[in-house]
Amino acid sequence: QLQLVESGGGLVQAGGSLRLSCAASRLTFSRRAMGWFRQTPGKEREFVAVISWSGASTDYADSMKGRFTISRDNEKNTVYLQMNSLKPEDTAVYYCAAGRPGYSSTSTPGSYAYWGQGTQVTVSS
Repeated sequence: QLQLVESGGGLVQAGGSLRLSCAASRLTFSRRAMGWFRQTPGKEREFVAVISWSGASTDYADSMKGRFTISRDNEKNTVYLQMNSLKPEDTAVYYCAAGRPGYSSTSTPGSYAYWGQGTQVTVSS
């Protein structure tokens, strides 16, 4: 079973930056699209970004375009989310997720096979 462990969350002032990391435990990481989602209390999990298994293709939610960058290192079994120009409304628990081997990238949470435990990001105004 694939295990995902996020890190890098924390408290930052508006306009600041954070870099989240998600380390995967198994070699099949390289055959999976990887996504980042976020969730606040009382709301559904929201798509943030996705990267194809090769890293050649990425997609972002509209509100993150130009501010967030997703990347991956298949040698290190790790996916990253660089978050710049953070806003208070970016405050949430951020989750990484692993897609099914060979499947296309998707923004739909139900399409992902494995999830990390989440890391809290808090942006103060």
